[in-house]
Amino acid sequence: QVQLVESGGGLVQAGGSLRLVCAASGRTFSRAAMGWFRQAPGKERDFVARISWSSGSTSYADSVKGRFTISRDIAKNMVYLQMNSLKPEDTAVYYCAVSTSQVTAIRISLYDYWGQGTQVTVSS
Repeated sequence: QVQLVESGGGLVQAGGSLRLVCAASGRTFSRAAMGWFRQAPGKERDFVARISWSSGSTSYADSVKGRFTISRDIAKNMVYLQMNSLKPEDTAVYYCAVSTSQVTAIRISLYDYWGQGTQVTVSS
């Protein structure tokens, strides 16, 4: 069983920062990429950022480029999402996920394991 647990969400004012953490545990599994997605009320789940587990290469949704940074700690089996200059439209539940097959995965269908999510609320 693979478990992903997100933490670090909360309520913050516009312009503020939060750092999300995703801890992976459980049986050994192949890990090509890890990603962050978000889902706002009444909307579909969208890609936010992903990182290749081996090389550390990253990609971001256009809406968060320059404001969010994804990183990983291989020794600790953790992935982070540093979110700066937050806007009310960043309000959503943020999910951590693992793709076992593709290092450049940005599509939801390419991710195999998901966390339960952490709420981020940005007030104006």
